Amino acid sequence: MASILQRIGAASSFDTKKFNLASHRSTSVRKVGFVVVRSDAAAAKKINKIGGRADHLVTNAVATKPDTSAASSAATKSGHEVLLFEALQEGLEEEMARDPTVCVMGEDVGHYGGSYKVTKGIAKKFGDLRCLDTPIAENAFTGMGIGAAMMGLRPIIEGMNMGFLLLAFNQISNNCGMLHYTSGGQFKIPVVIRGPGGVGRQLGAEHSQRLESYFQSIPGIQMVACSTPYNAKGLMKAAIRSDNPVILFEHVLLYNLKETIPDEDYVLNLEEAEMVRPGEHITILTYSRMRYHVMQAVKTLVNKGYDPEVIDIRSLKPFDLHTIGNSIKKTHRVLIVEECMRTGGIGASLTAAINENFQDYLDTPIVCLSSQDVPTPYAGTLEEWTVVQPPQIVAAVEQMCQ
Repeated sequence: MASILQRIGAASSFDTKKFNLASHRSTSVRKVGFVVVRSDAAAAKKINKIGGRADHLVTNAVATKPDTSAASSAATKSGHEVLLFEALQEGLEEEMARDPTVCVMGEDVGHYGGSYKVTKGIAKKFGDLRCLDTPIAENAFTGMGIGAAMMGLRPIIEGMNMGFLLLAFNQISNNCGMLHYTSGGQFKIPVVIRGPGGVGRQLGAEHSQRLESYFQSIPGIQMVACSTPYNAKGLMKAAIRSDNPVILFEHVLLYNLKETIPDEDYVLNLEEAEMVRPGEHITILTYSRMRYHVMQAVKTLVNKGYDPEVIDIRSLKPFDLHTIGNSIKKTHRVLIVEECMRTGGIGASLTAAINENFQDYLDTPIVCLSSQDVPTPYAGTLEEWTVVQPPQIVAAVEQMCQ
């Protein structure tokens, strides 16, 4: 297998300064499917305190401040409309055309096109050697990809579901994250590990994992989470070009999110947060699917006279403390909203980082709204209860701004 991989292409030197960067598988074994994202959160419940129930959200409210995010400005230029999975596909295809050392491996990534069609058409265009179908053996093909990266390739390893990559945790931790250090810098590991995760629609506990809390403690690994088609493509391209191992988290409910992205080539910074909405009263830090729960809550908050600032942190490791710090110095209040588990989650790490660096600027204690520390139930109503909902965000902001 190693000899096959070496035939894909020789390693080429890469100057990061040129870019703006700081086997077909049986579907009966692990069944997956498309889910249409609903950013309106029509199933939002009622609360009267944090975690309780109250009046229904005003879902047709209009925020008084424009969205000044990079995605919005990009949409005003010439572009084309894509779904999020198509944006990921574009980024992957462009990088494979640009660099012959880029290759893809994983279960059903070949002619089937991947479980969520991110690799659709890649095998036909670039061949079976650069889009390699693997057996159902996450530990094996993850290790193979890391070895290929050591030998000069730039593999993208797809997990059919991020929960399955727990089977490859040893490879990701002891090899992917540490080999550059333990080899004394002799090896680089330019590998991207990506796939769907998060709480979907009744996918059950094992298919609803949020593994960012697992991987954040591994030295040497960067983590990013996409939330829009624009940043999905930009982060994909940046991750492939990076000489560091990068884990790209994609949410199962966001693949069918639609947006206009630029026609011209662009690459995002892997370590930079996105200012989604500027405000004055409170800083709300979030990422991935929770971005949309937050923005729904913002509509209600604006109607009630609040002016929240919303930041999509995007970079889960390391945090963009420059952007976060400047916001805190302005608002003096911080609310963290995440889908990750409360114990040992991204929110806990972010809380610690803010307290260590910006405690003197805080007027109130940091509040973190996280998923409950329970296995995700299969029943839809119970599943909804385990994840933060927009009314809880509204109640938290009202309480903090009193």
